[in-house]
Amino acid sequence: MDGNIIDGKAVAARLRKRVAHAVSALPIQPSLAVVLVGDDPASQVYVRSKIKFTKQCGMRSLEHRLPATVSQDDVEETVRTLNSDPEVDGILVQLPLPGHLDSDAVIALIDPDKDVDGLTETSAGRLLLGQPGLRPCTPTGCVILAKDVLGDLSGKHCVVIGRSILVGKPAALLFLEQNCTVSLAHSRTENIEALCRSADILVPAVGRPNMVKADWVKAGATVIDVGINRVDDSSRKSGTRLVGDVDYDDTAAVAGAITPVPGGVGPMTIACLLRNTVLAACARRGLRAPEELDI
Repeated sequence: MDGNIIDGKAVAARLRKRVAHAVSALPIQPSLAVVLVGDDPASQVYVRSKIKFTKQCGMRSLEHRLPATVSQDDVEETVRTLNSDPEVDGILVQLPLPGHLDSDAVIALIDPDKDVDGLTETSAGRLLLGQPGLRPCTPTGCVILAKDVLGDLSGKHCVVIGRSILVGKPAALLFLEQNCTVSLAHSRTENIEALCRSADILVPAVGRPNMVKADWVKAGATVIDVGINRVDDSSRKSGTRLVGDVDYDDTAAVAGAITPVPGGVGPMTIACLLRNTVLAACARRGLRAPEELDI
């Protein structure tokens, strides 16, 4: 089984190495500003990792920590300040925000040219229209992992399960940019199992643990599991464990290549965030983007 596991940590490390090399060749030092509101434990872990890898790649990391009780106006003012700061190349607002805050309104304020998460309406429009811009990190990571396994994706049938604006829809568009034939499946899709069995590349992104079974997968297909779900597990000290949207053990025996959870798509998200920061820095300053960061 080990021979067909896609090592997302290793692929992410190679991408970070390319980012660091690109940064070392630039006449400027790109900078990433992270806004963290409150003390959510998972968000703090993610932010620490992002800051660590930003610095390791030779970029500046600017951290803005706000209390969980912060007002909507204060969060929005923080974003406006970062928008106007010429030294800031990328802005990341760590989600989720506390419940009393309007996340959509905060994200909408981010300067699209600094939107390294690729979440603004302008970024989404640029992706849809095929215009240059910053692409969402997790879907980009899915494409990079698929290309690492298969090389040229032209003509491959890619089935994305899930139509969220965060992963499903942008993933479908990004695979389409790679000249895949793309099907976007969702909760109303008829005969979804048969559709999935026709996929050369299967990308489940729905947040339902172990939904995709082995008999949904064509023999030899590449499976990129975006799902991260915490389920009960009495055998673990924590009482829980992380699983994907794919029934991993059985499906791994069928798939040609498959990402584990954790250790698959997750590490790619941060690596793609760093890549986006370099691309944003180059675009804002009229510099040519490093070819080594092409996907």
